[in-house]
Formats: sequence, structure tokens, C-alpha cells
Amino acid sequence: MIIIAEFFVVILKVLWAFLTAGAKWIVRPKEKSVAGQVCLITGAGSGLGRLFAKEFARRRAILVLWDINSQSNEETAEMVRQIYHELDTPVTKDGPVGGVEEVPPFQPQVYTYVCDVGKRESVYSTAEKVRREVGEVDILINNAGVVSGHHLLECPDELIERTMVVNCHAHFWTTKAFLPKMLELNHGHIVTVASSLGLFSTAGVEDYCASKFGAIGFHESLSHELKASEKDGISMTLVCPYLVDTGMFKGCRIRKEIEPFLPPLKPEFCVKQAMRAILTDQPMICTPRIVYMVNFMKSILPFEAIVCMYRFLGADKCMYPFLAQRKEAMNNNEAKNGI
Repeated sequence: MIIIAEFFVVILKVLWAFLTAGAKWIVRPKEKSVAGQVCLITGAGSGLGRLFAKEFARRRAILVLWDINSQSNEETAEMVRQIYHELDTPVTKDGPVGGVEEVPPFQPQVYTYVCDVGKRESVYSTAEKVRREVGEVDILINNAGVVSGHHLLECPDELIERTMVVNCHAHFWTTKAFLPKMLELNHGHIVTVASSLGLFSTAGVEDYCASKFGAIGFHESLSHELKASEKDGISMTLVCPYLVDTGMFKGCRIRKEIEPFLPPLKPEFCVKQAMRAILTDQPMICTPRIVYMVNFMKSILPFEAIVCMYRFLGADKCMYPFLAQRKEAMNNNEAKNGI
């Protein structure tokens, strides 16, 4: 009898979850403040990482930027400092004797670190520097990512390993570095920047898809572990965008008649959608929304039906032009070096 009663309670909770999720589509949840909180972003030197840094800077967060490229990381930091400068307006309050006194505004800062997240020792040593020089991290954005750009049988083993390590294994190491203090304080937010290719795959990018599937699996398992530990003060957000126009997959094309309806996402739009999800503690954000539908259909349709849909959309070989461009560029570089 007890298990039957619990079963009905579970049904009610599931229905309530549907209702609250639906309500959020109608009434937009209030965004939380991240002012003064320490936000660490991996792969901050370019692409989505740079845009995330600028968005958090506008919200007066303290930025910790990690990238393997020192120059591009410093360029991002300079953009962040410019945003801080624009926000640097004096605040006034009533003085002790009825007058008005000017209060210096809070001055957020930006810190840059050269870190190869593909190397475990580099992650742990840099994390220790951050704790010593900045303090504990409140928000961790696991954003760094790479792509090899080779067909499986043409891809050197070291590039496959690099893709897996940077796109997936690094999430384990950064999380192990900063999660203990979050657990102690029951406060924090971990964001996994994955991809729609971690939900459903395509031909020619086996290593990339595997790494993103792994990152999503890690994220979901960690989310369940935090729930099982009843650490409700730590939020998790999974970001799964469709193809983003950052140049990483330059040349990727779906069927030309379909492309106007599913163009590559503008990076700025992608990050703004992700920021809305992060600041409202949304567990997952897929951009555009059709990604939710495709993921659901993949779960219920026979594999041959999925293949038919891929062929109709031109998604079965959408990466082939990208791979051909990468191969041509590599051959040209080798030819130049030979000369």
C-alpha cells in the first residue's frame, strides 16, 4: 500500500513539474544577479567563450578567463575592461547629516590565465592559482572545445585523443577542482557548453560527436548526483546549440532548400539564449527549439526512419564540405612548408 501511495505522489509531482515548466514559457522567470560573483570561463579567448565573458561583464561579475592562447585571452580581457569602464558610474546615497555623498562603485576585475585544459596537471595547478589570487569560483563555464576535421580513418590518433580530452575529460578535471568548495557552501553554478551533436550525430565527425555525447553524459550524471546529495544550492545548466557560425565548422551545409529555415546560429544570439537559461537556473537550453523535437524523434523513431529524414534534410553528409575544406587547407599548408 505504501508503494502505491508513493507512486501516486510521484505522478502528482511529475504533473506539477510539467505545469511549472509550461508556466515558465508564459511568465518569464526573474533573472538572478551575478554581480560580484567569480565566474570562470574556459576557452575564453574567442568564439562563444569571449561572448560569455562580455555578457557576464555587463552583469558585473568578476571574470576569470582561461585559454591556451595568451594573446587572444588578453584581447578578451581588454574588451571586458572596456565594459567595466562603461559601467563605472558613481553612486550617491544620503549622507549622515542629511546631505548626499558619492560612493565609489564596486569595481569588478578580470583575471587571465594561460591553461591547456587538455592537460590535467595544467588544470589543477591553474585552479590552485585562481583560488590563491582571486578566491573561490561561483560559476564555472566549461566552454573550451576543439574539432579535428578529419574522417575517422584519416584522423591521427593523437587528434582523436585531443578532441576527447578537451571536449570531455577536461570537464571532469575543472569540476573536481572547483566543486568541493561549492558543495561545502551549497552554492554555485556549473555550465556545460555542449552541442546538438551531443544529442544526435552525423557522419564524418565521430570523435567530436563522441566527445560531446560524453560531456552531456557527465553533466547529466553530475546533476543527478547533486540532487541525490540534496545540494539544491548548486545549479547545473546544459547548453546544446545547433551549428553556430563561429568558423569552427566552416563549410558545413545542409540541403540548400532547407538551409534558409535552419541557418547557422549567430553566436551572439546563441549566447544570449544561454545567458537567459543560466540566469534563471534552467537545467537545459537547446537552440533553436526544433532541436528538442529532433532529439525526441530520434528517441522514438526506427533508425532507418532517422536515416531517411537525414537524407531529406541533407544532414547525412552535411559535414563533408567542411572536412574537404580542412583537408585542402592542410594540403596547402604542407605544400607551402615543402617549398
